[in-house]
Amino acid sequence: MYESNYNGSKSATTIRGNESSAAFARASEPERSFTLGDLTRVLLKRLWVILLVVSVVVGIAVGVSFWQTPEYVASTKLLVGQEQGNGQDTNLGGSVSGLQALTQTMIIAINTRPVADEAIRRLGLGISPDALLANLTIEQIESSQFIQLSYTDTDPERTTKVVNAVSQVSSERISQTSATANNITATVYEKAEVPESPASPKPLRNGLLAAVLGLMLGIGLALLMEYLDYSWRSPEEVEQISGVPTFATIPEFGLATRRRGH
Repeated sequence: MYESNYNGSKSATTIRGNESSAAFARASEPERSFTLGDLTRVLLKRLWVILLVVSVVVGIAVGVSFWQTPEYVASTKLLVGQEQGNGQDTNLGGSVSGLQALTQTMIIAINTRPVADEAIRRLGLGISPDALLANLTIEQIESSQFIQLSYTDTDPERTTKVVNAVSQVSSERISQTSATANNITATVYEKAEVPESPASPKPLRNGLLAAVLGLMLGIGLALLMEYLDYSWRSPEEVEQISGVPTFATIPEFGLATRRRGH
């Protein structure tokens, strides 16, 4: 009785030892190169994971795009110049540096509270000057004397009215302020028109970007799942790990269940 128990314990210890040795051999075996065929096999095997990730990411991106309130952008252009004559000898626009300084000065003059206050008063808007200036973008067009004013709002008609009012007020104030200095002028060269489509969001663009991002995440997840999969994939891998030759393999099969009474 004692000998039987001892042999049984010894056999269990031997089985556990073999399992540990196999696991150690699998963990310590040299990594073989990952070929293009292996990548194709992994992608086909985990295709459902990739498609699932892409669908979720695209769905979230498109859903958020449709959930956001559309915003419209209207733009107008001002032409900055300097009148000649009237005994004025200083020509700020006669050189590149003078042109840059002149245009940048006009941008600072436009982006001020007095201009916003006057535009709000003329339109009868119920917003603060800071809120108007927060949605107003002023920039020089390349290295020219043109200044572009853009305003963003959820109402396309209000967007157009606000940016046109700001450009008109800026033109008047700049011309009046510099009349006794260097005769600098700011003329409304192009008025804004009512935008037909919103500038944001863009569901189609966001969906395409999300599809690319989801594809990258899906492929990465598929490769990670394959790396963490420790199951044996072929009889050759079993021989390599266990050191025992494989004589035969049993394919997977299913038994058809018969209905009772037949």
